[in-house]
Amino acid sequence: MPNQENTVRLLPDVAVHAQPHLAGALDWVGMADIQVPVLFDAGDGEIQRASARVGAFVNLNRPDKRGIHMSRLYLQVEQALSTQTLTVDSLHALLRGFLDSHKDLSDRACLSIHFEQLVRRPALRSANRGWRAYPVCIEASLTGDEFLLEFGTEVVYSSTCPASAALSRQLIQDQFASDFDAAAPVDHAAVLAWLGSEHGIVATPHAQRSVARLRVRPMAGAGFRLIDLVDRVEHALGTPVQTAVKREDEQAFALANGGNLMFCEDAARRIQKALDADAALSDFHIRVEHQESLHPHDAVAYASKGVAGGYGSTP
Repeated sequence: MPNQENTVRLLPDVAVHAQPHLAGALDWVGMADIQVPVLFDAGDGEIQRASARVGAFVNLNRPDKRGIHMSRLYLQVEQALSTQTLTVDSLHALLRGFLDSHKDLSDRACLSIHFEQLVRRPALRSANRGWRAYPVCIEASLTGDEFLLEFGTEVVYSSTCPASAALSRQLIQDQFASDFDAAAPVDHAAVLAWLGSEHGIVATPHAQRSVARLRVRPMAGAGFRLIDLVDRVEHALGTPVQTAVKREDEQAFALANGGNLMFCEDAARRIQKALDADAALSDFHIRVEHQESLHPHDAVAYASKGVAGGYGSTP
């Protein structure tokens, strides 16, 4: 009689051997919010480790099978993402591994990865620097040999309302006309002091923190160029939020806001023009949200590259 220590105990696998109570193919089955570290190069050559939330899914196209092998997906995610730098090729290989481990069950696989990437940003005028955390979302899918990839991020910036700026200038003009006699000679020193006083500048335009949410599809071989994407968009807008700020930086920021008055439509078109010029992107989707300080609602605009069958049909 064999010893119990030498006997391999067979554990039941209900997902494989049991019949489903109801038959039916399923679009996607898998796991959401898998916690795993990722290694990511944002384009500056510095590989950072970040805490990510991952979704891993395959379809279940066998109505007679009760479930998929979730542990296989989990172990592949853990091995692939925590031990090597995240690249387009590594994602492709990971999705291929999903399908290879589910050959009898699935012919489609998808993956989503969410994390934050810290990027060092300089101050506008002073020698200081600080960190900005940019959210990163990567989504990839594989159907047969068709591999689709997109990644996205957010750029936060300040937007000053052009209409409010015009109304404010009119009020300042009215105050000037009230304080200075049109028939009298203008006293340069008095006007200069007036312009520097709260009494003279009686109105200021409203501004608000605003967000540009970006999704892009890189061309084959382009890879993840997060910093390049962020730099393009922040340069186009002219008023990205800052990190370390001294008084000279705040003054430079005020000047940038005055020189970049924007409705949400203006901001969306600026970003659209900047991304149109990027040959490394096959398509892009822009959602601009101005979180109004005048209203309790937001002003929103969408833009895309406008390619056939692309993002343009999805707001």
